[in-house]
Amino acid sequence: MKKVEIKSKRFDNMVQNIEKYGGCPVSATLKLIGGKWKPLILYFINVDVNRFGQLQRMMPGCSKRMMTTQLRELESDGLVHREVFAEVPPKIIYTLTAKGESLRPLFSELSKWGIENVLEPRLKS
Repeated sequence: MKKVEIKSKRFDNMVQNIEKYGGCPVSATLKLIGGKWKPLILYFINVDVNRFGQLQRMMPGCSKRMMTTQLRELESDGLVHREVFAEVPPKIIYTLTAKGESLRPLFSELSKWGIENVLEPRLKS
């Protein structure tokens, strides 16, 4: 494969990060928060939709099994905290951990970008 020469500070910074961390930081982040359902789950928990049933209603295309799997992975990755209350029926609340809270600015920017570049243009057409 031919080596590509790119002269730019941004490119140099990217290469330095890949060499330092052994991989692309964006790719590493997307492995944790990417996929079909995880970004939506994180976004909804971010805006206080924090019960399993509420999440299920907000994402009717996501099966209970898939929702459970995704929530467990987010919990395992330290982005979501699961609190179980000893009640009948069981009450479970999902909240963002400090690591998950650090994603708030990202979701705010994604929301703004989506409005400006996807939703608003649809209204105009």
